[in-house]
Amino acid sequence: MQAGFVIFNIDVTNPEDYNEYITKVKPIVEKFGGEYIVRGGTNQVVEGNWQYSRTIVLKFPSYEKALEWYNSEEYQPIKQIRLDNAISNGIIIQGA
Repeated sequence: MQAGFVIFNIDVTNPEDYNEYITKVKPIVEKFGGEYIVRGGTNQVVEGNWQYSRTIVLKFPSYEKALEWYNSEEYQPIKQIRLDNAISNGIIIQGA
């Protein structure tokens, strides 16, 4: 079974309220078997345009599990906190 990866490129617009998202999202990610591979961090754009300064990479046991997490009832109210306090691009992709 191939892993599923969730990648977000994020621009936090309201850091104070975004911190609530950071606190609440991790237990839900872990409930679905996910783990953080990258959570922010120093970076340098080496090609093209990388639109926002914060990048998140999550690894799930499978592509299906990543989709299950993203669409879960548990994640929806937490996702709304992120949507209200950041601009983001996201992708769920099957990986090795």
